[in-house]
Amino acid sequence: MFPLHVTLLVLLANIARCQYYDYDYQPFSMLGPSGPNCNKECDCPISFPSAMYCDSRKLKFVPVVPTGIKYLYLQNNLIEEIKAGVFDNVTDTLRWLVLDNNQITNAKIEKGTIDKLTALEKLFFSFNQITEAVIPPSKSLEELKMTNNKLSKFPSGLLNDKENLTSVSLQHNELTTEGIADAFKGPKKLLSLDLSHNKLKKLPAGVPSSLEILYADFNEIDKIGAGYLKKLPTLRYLRVSHNKLQDSGIPAGVFNVTSLLELDLSFNKLQSIPEINEQLEQLYLQANEINKFDLASFCKFTGPLNYSRLRHLRLDANNVTHTDMPPESANCLRQASDIMFE
Repeated sequence: MFPLHVTLLVLLANIARCQYYDYDYQPFSMLGPSGPNCNKECDCPISFPSAMYCDSRKLKFVPVVPTGIKYLYLQNNLIEEIKAGVFDNVTDTLRWLVLDNNQITNAKIEKGTIDKLTALEKLFFSFNQITEAVIPPSKSLEELKMTNNKLSKFPSGLLNDKENLTSVSLQHNELTTEGIADAFKGPKKLLSLDLSHNKLKKLPAGVPSSLEILYADFNEIDKIGAGYLKKLPTLRYLRVSHNKLQDSGIPAGVFNVTSLLELDLSFNKLQSIPEINEQLEQLYLQANEINKFDLASFCKFTGPLNYSRLRHLRLDANNVTHTDMPPESANCLRQASDIMFE
């Protein structure tokens, strides 16, 4: 049996590679006959009677959900509104609500709908047209996805009572640094936060120390705050690619923390390799303006027990080649199986 910490790292690695959630969806032909407790617009397989599949049916409204349904799939429809009363039978039992890829706006979400769901664990609301976050009162909420909407802010306090929340995905919105100030302080168990493809100029402030994955690719970030990562002692994966980082915006040693396993700073404007910790395993620096290979960025000194654990290093699309590596690089980077220059 694998130790618990090894299992957790494997799980986090899988999360880090995935951007979209698998709903365990099956085509209609595989669902089998529906049970009697089901809305006529949907399917409720006898083999899985607590799930109601209403996805991909050109629905323009959320159908009334019958008693006993815990998992509701409404993705890939033409839904524009959520009328009061549709969740009245499942306010304290519905666990999953999937509303991805519809046409829902905040104005068409009536009171007495999502604001009554007290047992929800997963809310997926991506690819809609909401401008304000829609948060259920459930303290059991574990995963929140609102990607590809029109959110410009995520006010502080919305997640204060979400003690079980572990994952928040808000990529492809219009969020600004000011618009998310202290928004993620509340959930003390938060592990993963994705803010890629927004309008941030800084990494988010006030994130909980539990965070292990932070993605902020495709923003307008031009500097990292000194000591920022010191406040995140368990951070494993940090991605800040496709931003506006320059050497002047990278304080000395800011990435030299023992927890990091993966650091992505590709597609920025760096001219030198930032100092990293010997425990880092993957470093992505491609498509910058790096013009020198400083071994001290990886190893302050080298010995039998002092060397970099780096396995993958990308330096392609920069101004350095393998001939710029000093002879002692082989000892410092002894575990690197892939160093890419071109």
